[in-house]
Amino acid sequence: MYNRQELLKQLTAIDFMAVDLQLYLDTHPNDREALMRYNTIVTQSNMLKSTYERLYGPLCSFRSCSQYPWQWINDPWPWHYSFNFSLAGEER
Repeated sequence: MYNRQELLKQLTAIDFMAVDLQLYLDTHPNDREALMRYNTIVTQSNMLKSTYERLYGPLCSFRSCSQYPWQWINDPWPWHYSFNFSLAGEER
């Protein structure tokens, strides 16, 4: 079974990689290998997001499908302390 905190950590990491590669591709648009890696990462991110939302509800209030009734208003909200995680070695 998927752990909520672990899914959030994985999503944060893979989305960071996607942004980093997207910035690289802005200046290196003909790097085929980087583009293939970017597409793979985006696909992985979409799968993780889909898994998270299926198990725990929407990650954001827009561009996220919702079950009935509207799920976005359910706790915890992303800015709540309990929703967030700390990285190894990070003090709270």
